[in-house]
Amino acid sequence: MARMPMRELLRFRYTIFTNPTFLLPSSKPNRFSSPSYSTASKALNFPSTLSFLDSCPDIKQLFQIQAHLITLGLFHNPFWAEKVLMHSSKFSNIDFTVSTFRCIENPGSFCVNTVIKAYSFSSIPQQAVVFYFQMLTNGCFVPNSYTFVPLLGSCAKISCSKSAQKCHGQAVKFGVTNKLPVQNSLIHMYGCCGVIEFAMKVLVEMPERDLVSWNSFIDGCVKVWDLSLAHKLFDTMPKRNVISWNIMINGYLKGGNPGCALKLFREMVKTGVVGNEKTLVSVLSACCKSARLKEGRSVHGFLIKNGFKSNIIIDTALVNLYSNCHKVGLARKMFDKIENRNLVCWNAMILGHCIHGNPEDGLKLFVDMQDQSRVRGVGCISPDEITFVGVLCACARAGLLAEGRSFFSQMIDKFGIKPNFAHFWCMANIYVRVDLVQEAEEILRQMPDGNEDISSDSVLWANLLSSCRFGEGVTVGERIAASLIAKEPDNFSYYQLLLNVYAVAGQWEDVGRVRQIMKERRIERVPGCNLVDLKQIVHNLKVGEGWRENVEQMDVKLAELAQRSS
Repeated sequence: MARMPMRELLRFRYTIFTNPTFLLPSSKPNRFSSPSYSTASKALNFPSTLSFLDSCPDIKQLFQIQAHLITLGLFHNPFWAEKVLMHSSKFSNIDFTVSTFRCIENPGSFCVNTVIKAYSFSSIPQQAVVFYFQMLTNGCFVPNSYTFVPLLGSCAKISCSKSAQKCHGQAVKFGVTNKLPVQNSLIHMYGCCGVIEFAMKVLVEMPERDLVSWNSFIDGCVKVWDLSLAHKLFDTMPKRNVISWNIMINGYLKGGNPGCALKLFREMVKTGVVGNEKTLVSVLSACCKSARLKEGRSVHGFLIKNGFKSNIIIDTALVNLYSNCHKVGLARKMFDKIENRNLVCWNAMILGHCIHGNPEDGLKLFVDMQDQSRVRGVGCISPDEITFVGVLCACARAGLLAEGRSFFSQMIDKFGIKPNFAHFWCMANIYVRVDLVQEAEEILRQMPDGNEDISSDSVLWANLLSSCRFGEGVTVGERIAASLIAKEPDNFSYYQLLLNVYAVAGQWEDVGRVRQIMKERRIERVPGCNLVDLKQIVHNLKVGEGWRENVEQMDVKLAELAQRSS
């Protein structure tokens, strides 16, 4: 958005204060005259004012314009009120947008659509659905295709299949499901809700498809972890763009297959597609996860060769890469060049030192982060749970018991962070390091029931804690977990502890063996006792047996689509 020079701003303010008729129309507006006439005449009479609104750089100046319009009694004029509403939605201030909307007498479809769009980009997208049905009940407007694109997008953001189907029904009722943007929004919405068979139905029934259609469906497949179906459709696409490649690369990365992500990147480069910032961050993350220093350096060179500008996201990815590949010195050089560091950036370097480099350097950097935050004051950076995993890992590696206890207490009392498995694991390692095995057993016993199972759906903690293991491998951890199970053989959390001990050590066969024992002994947590369980239940409903039964039928439809597209 263009910024209006201060000179012009001052001229505008001087004009409206010294000449109150500047904003007034040449003749009294008639609400019953044709819209084209009234709008056109006002636009012609007030080009400077409209230009100022269009170039308004921030919401503060928009408040000033609104205040002037109210002072002159013009804000209730539909033309000016709608203009202010349209521009208010650009500044992500949903409260101001809604209050402006309420000042408009007899708002039409344009105004309602503007508020729905503002809700869809806000932190409360679910309110877009509530607002839509309120306006519909009040008889304020007749929905059109511009209504449903942000409305369906809001359903996608909240991943609510019930709301999704209700809004789909509304789109059918008002006859807009033949519009390509609405069809694409439906595919995206059902993909985000995990109802991939509905997304497939929309895709198959579309008479015309574009890149957005294909990309939306592939992204939906990736979201339900069906990478084989996603890749099959990716291979049959009539045309691809950088978004298509990003979806697949990021899908393999999140699916725990960085090798396939890197292979796809190489294929992409061969086709002549350079990629964008998101592509390069995903590829650097793939190199980081698989500790491929040589390929990581090649990607770094690719960034420089193709003129990618340095920014905090790419620089942090490079810090992560070099740290994970045990080139902590190179990582520190990258880190020192970053001017405006955020918490993610600090964490990357602190973990680099604490886990892969000199632990004392990591602890010093942690102190530096807090000191710099105190100097800056406003907008200071506070450590989070990841920061303290690094700090406690450093204490475990260096055998710093007093410091470890102090940091653990600070985390809880000063920063209000609830300790998770990783923090208890690090504390147990610290105790074992100084031959306090009984204390290690006690702190693991203190873990609250329901602490996350790091072996279930993420290798993140396992990779993070791989360098913070008991001095005798898994022997001590295994012995502690086994002794706890012996005392309480029906306690689910102790079996979970043993699973995590094996996961951190990368002993996945033992993870499978323990799970089999749990299955045989029928050791399980009662479902629904926390959010993790609820997420698991929903996931099982989404991709359970009922959906899998339709995979073969979907493959047949995919083949038909490929033939029709070629």
